[in-house]
Amino acid sequence: MKPSLIKNKIFKNFGVYFLQFILTIFVIYFLVLVFLYFYQRSLLYHPNENNYSGDKISVDIEKVKIQTSDNIELLGWYHEKNLKDYKTLVYFHGNAGSLENRIHKLNHFQDMNINFLIIAWRGFNGNKGKPSERGLYVDGKSAIDWLKKKGVDEKNLILYGESLGTGVATHLAQNKNYAGVILETPFTSMVDAAKNFYPYIPINLLLKDKFENFKKVKNINTPILVMHGEVDQIVPFSMGKKIYEIANNPKYSYFTKYDDHMMEYDENLVLALKSFFNSLN
Repeated sequence: MKPSLIKNKIFKNFGVYFLQFILTIFVIYFLVLVFLYFYQRSLLYHPNENNYSGDKISVDIEKVKIQTSDNIELLGWYHEKNLKDYKTLVYFHGNAGSLENRIHKLNHFQDMNINFLIIAWRGFNGNKGKPSERGLYVDGKSAIDWLKKKGVDEKNLILYGESLGTGVATHLAQNKNYAGVILETPFTSMVDAAKNFYPYIPINLLLKDKFENFKKVKNINTPILVMHGEVDQIVPFSMGKKIYEIANNPKYSYFTKYDDHMMEYDENLVLALKSFFNSLN
């Protein structure tokens, strides 16, 4: 066989193999997208992850059951000092873990003039149901309604959102007359947060639960406190800073240089919380 024919055959085979390779990559990428679309909520929510460190709760709580509007029963921990004289905080926890994972935070509320209710989301802490953006909004609204039935006035309610919970707090605080809103390690949107982990995936096209905080925070007209650490490896500090920048006045910030995603509840953070609570009176 002539050298020119051999050369042409080699190039032809290379072209065929190259096209097969590109097609294989495309098929694999497509299958990855299909997997992410149908199993995204299993990847997004982590109800069974537990980093409980064995903290003992020192504040008096009552374990309560809260019925949602779609008939799911949620576990809640309720602490009441004085509903008439003190504000009441409803705590929307972050992704992963149980109520026990927040004991180290709740213990600090013992020394503050505050009542509080913390609920576990559907699918968390043994609750039935599966978490979703709409479902978490229903859960949060049901917690607020439960407090209102106990006589808590809207203007005496403080919404506290932690990480994932900031998506619920900002949604429910829109155009309301609550006493205040606290956002700990907030993200601008779930699309933005997910892009940090999946930069080559069209997240904005695939994601069902978008939690668009950057849009909704503009509709909050009550005092707001934004807390975030600069070395957060899950939700970049730039997102919390942006949320603060676009929030309406009056607004307050507690930014630290060394806190990661799980902020340290040290004396400085506790002081920031107390100062914010005092500003609402």
